[in-house]
Amino acid sequence: MRLIPGMAVVLLLGLVWKPLSAEQLSLFRIGTGGIGGTYYPIAGLVAQAISNPAGYCEPDEVCGVPGLVAVAQSSSGSVTNVKDIAAGRIESGFVQSDVAFWAYSGVEAFAGDGRQTSLRAIAHLYPESFHIVVRSDSGLESVHDLAGHRVALDEAGSGTLVGAELVLKAFGLNQSDIAVSYLKSDDAMERLVAGELDAFFLIAGYPAKVIQWATEQTAIRLLPISGPETAELVKVNPFLQHDIIPAATYDGVKQVETLTVAAQWITREDIEEDTVYGILQALWRSDARRLLDRGHAKGRVIRLETALEGVGIPLHPGAMRFYRDVGLLQRLGRFDKPTD
Repeated sequence: MRLIPGMAVVLLLGLVWKPLSAEQLSLFRIGTGGIGGTYYPIAGLVAQAISNPAGYCEPDEVCGVPGLVAVAQSSSGSVTNVKDIAAGRIESGFVQSDVAFWAYSGVEAFAGDGRQTSLRAIAHLYPESFHIVVRSDSGLESVHDLAGHRVALDEAGSGTLVGAELVLKAFGLNQSDIAVSYLKSDDAMERLVAGELDAFFLIAGYPAKVIQWATEQTAIRLLPISGPETAELVKVNPFLQHDIIPAATYDGVKQVETLTVAAQWITREDIEEDTVYGILQALWRSDARRLLDRGHAKGRVIRLETALEGVGIPLHPGAMRFYRDVGLLQRLGRFDKPTD
């Protein structure tokens, strides 16, 4: 059959715009944390940036990996995400940098599990700040004052729980010294507002939604995490740094000294190299940049130039190839190959 030019164009467009079948779609889950933290909304933005189930993009749209369906999946947090990734229950997750290193090395919270050597890094994302939230009328002024009070440390499997334990230990407190609750941050917030809890810990990039919710219902303060105890903690834990949560980050809350730890995006070694490479291509496109900048304050600090900061586990081969292709590996002079 002889085609006239116009008909050829129509047929070509029909081929280009043909939707992908269900068999061609690939699910890529991102383990996060509670919906009141920062992992969940940031992962939602990232999932939007890298997804492209239709296999094509309209001009000026965010354009992800053809056939990829990425979803943000709520979880208990960093420790649970690591275990779910290693077990193949999810493809990737957001994890605190110290937790990722502990899991890969088989130490601290993972001493009983052995080394999780299948873990691989995709990117450093943003800093997460330690929050200790109290009511303004509580009379609590320091970490030491938590002794004998009702304190939520988040739930088992969260990065907040292991971080809270580090802070309490640094200040000479054990869980037996406080009335401990293991609650998700949104549940802890509700109990704090109701006067059924004196304080709760949360490690999240600020502003954390759950703390914003708390300020809408009662006056709160953040306890400082500072002093010689904190200096020693940072000295022995290279993944922690001193930090400040600025005044007015939360309504009516003053500036406070605290600690920070990096949030990282990790996956498993057996995830296809081309998938991770395509994900990073999509994440650092200009259209995804606009999405991150507008979606959350911490989205604005997710940058290609800092994508390898503080990464303490091997890079995924797809990530290594991508960062080599864009020249980041060469500039940093590291991660030439994964090492155990």
